[in-house]
Amino acid sequence: MKYSKLFGKTNKTAPEDEKIISNKLLYQAGFIRESTAGRYFFLPLGQIVQRKIMQVIKEEMDRAGSQEMVSPIFHPLTLWQETNRDKSAGFELMKIKDRRGMEFALGGTAEEMFIDVVRKFQISYRDLPFNIYQFSTKFRDELRARGGLLRVREFIMKDSYSFHVDEEDFKKEYQVMSDTYTKIFKRLGLKTYIVESDNGYIGGDYCHEFVVESSVGESRFLMTEDGSYFAHEDVAIFTKEEMNLDESLQSLKKVEAKRNNNMEAGVNFHKKPLWQQIKDVMFVDEKNRFILAIIRGDYDVNEMKLKHIIKAEELRHASDEEIREIIHSEPGFISPVGIKQIISKDCELIIVADDSIRKIHNAYGGANEKYFDYLNINIDRDYQPDIESDIAMTQSGYSVENNKKLVEKRGIEVGNIFQLGYYYSNKIKDATFVDKNGKSQPYYMGCYGIGIGRTMAAVVEIHHDDKGIIWPEEIAPYKIHLLVLGKDLEVFKQAEMMYNKLCKENIEVLFDDRQDIMAGEKFADADLLGIPYRIVVSTKTLKLGGVEIKQRNSQEQKIIKMDQLIKLFN
Repeated sequence: MKYSKLFGKTNKTAPEDEKIISNKLLYQAGFIRESTAGRYFFLPLGQIVQRKIMQVIKEEMDRAGSQEMVSPIFHPLTLWQETNRDKSAGFELMKIKDRRGMEFALGGTAEEMFIDVVRKFQISYRDLPFNIYQFSTKFRDELRARGGLLRVREFIMKDSYSFHVDEEDFKKEYQVMSDTYTKIFKRLGLKTYIVESDNGYIGGDYCHEFVVESSVGESRFLMTEDGSYFAHEDVAIFTKEEMNLDESLQSLKKVEAKRNNNMEAGVNFHKKPLWQQIKDVMFVDEKNRFILAIIRGDYDVNEMKLKHIIKAEELRHASDEEIREIIHSEPGFISPVGIKQIISKDCELIIVADDSIRKIHNAYGGANEKYFDYLNINIDRDYQPDIESDIAMTQSGYSVENNKKLVEKRGIEVGNIFQLGYYYSNKIKDATFVDKNGKSQPYYMGCYGIGIGRTMAAVVEIHHDDKGIIWPEEIAPYKIHLLVLGKDLEVFKQAEMMYNKLCKENIEVLFDDRQDIMAGEKFADADLLGIPYRIVVSTKTLKLGGVEIKQRNSQEQKIIKMDQLIKLFN
């Protein structure tokens, strides 16, 4: 490609409000342009990189035995209604109607579609397992699209789905996909952590994210310094130490407490440690149930864990008015003690206690009345939770097994693998196979995704310097960036001959053939574009008998002969 003919030139400036380095560099280098918020044009250079990323993924997926296909982008809404995901997907579906009035969802994920095509065949246990995948445009009506390619409303995703006779068979494929993803990201120049995570709207019992450590990433995860444990904040666990269990139980007391309605005020008023105070947080879910989450005062409630425990899709904090008028308690003075006796008759209240409550005796906290607290609150004797479980948010500095300290990291999620189990096959009619006894059984499923644009952005976040992008060779738009310097027509002629020869040898080359541009600007553009090898042809290099070669990630420059250049890249 001749640079003079390239659509999408470099730009010295980036949008003023752009803070994400990958978006800034991809914009300035002419790889992408924004259409509307969260939707991007991939310009010719960007499309080359995107296709190369997809090619790496395809090669490794095929090597692992997966088979490529493609499904329609428009999903019949009835399919999403079968699984109830038209209301509970976790992101706002985009919906359209055709001229016949048939409703469609613009696919955000494709579980229903892949099950739909599989159930069109008479699948036998002899046909299982198999793994089918696609590269397809996905649509998510995100509330806020930000972070360039890291959070968008429209994107290409590699999503794949495996079908199995049972969990044991699935586990083998899950490990194969985990290993395959590690190979893919290594080829793309990315070091990934395999992080236990929440399955969110997709369903299933467990999943793992492939995360590239980066300060701009939205994934917050915890890990031990020795790398033996990785978990997203949504699911991370920690060891909760026993505090004062050797202390005998004291009598429950109700005392006047003219304090502010926060935890710090309780500590200051009672002169007792924060860990001994009960933190009471009132939520409301999509079914209009009230959920009182109680936890040790020095811990925070993890809303994702709580949602799973109570099987809720959504949670919001109860308003002060709801707490007063429906619960008949007082914000900042809520207590599990006696609360079910004072709530409105038509109110459904679930008390969920974190297991840390069992680690303390004689707690203190509100008394469901303004300016009154209870002292010496003890579980079982003074109140009975409906559910006891781990609902605590894990923080940096906490410990896991064998007293291993956790450290907090942030990163970009570039891929994920999910165990779906029977989640979808039990919801969708005829999502079955015929077992060896001739009986219909639901298939056991797995799901595996990689975001292409997000992966491209992650590569740039990791591989850049203050001059521009440094593409890994595997996915660089071109192998060579050929520059001709000066206005000498003979030099230009030699450079063009070199360009033609490289093209004839099928060596990828971008030829900066501009004759009215100074050398400094050409060098700056080359650094910004980040192509692995820069080749310079000038009067000086020709006098020295060759061309100057420099790798983008090196300061070393040397002169080599043309025939050496061809051999180097063949």
